[in-house]
Amino acid sequence: MLTSGVQDLDKQFDILQKVRGFDQFTEDNDPYGEHDFGAFDFEGSRIFWKFDYYDRNTEWGSPDPSDPEQTTRVLTIFLAEEY
Repeated sequence: MLTSGVQDLDKQFDILQKVRGFDQFTEDNDPYGEHDFGAFDFEGSRIFWKFDYYDRNTEWGSPDPSDPEQTTRVLTIFLAEEY
């Protein structure tokens, strides 16, 4: 999902490619090794992305995020100022 702030930017494909190739995980920004959040600068904007883990109906949090049978993962890409 792209927020309206990201949708307003011209180079959405380039942003998606940066999210896809993100590998700057450290103990500071990924203490549990889940790789479910990232941040980077893009043409003057700070971009955040994160995964959320919902139940199959996307109404509540997943009872077991590690189980794909019970979990729908949602990727959201947004401007830092939209947080």
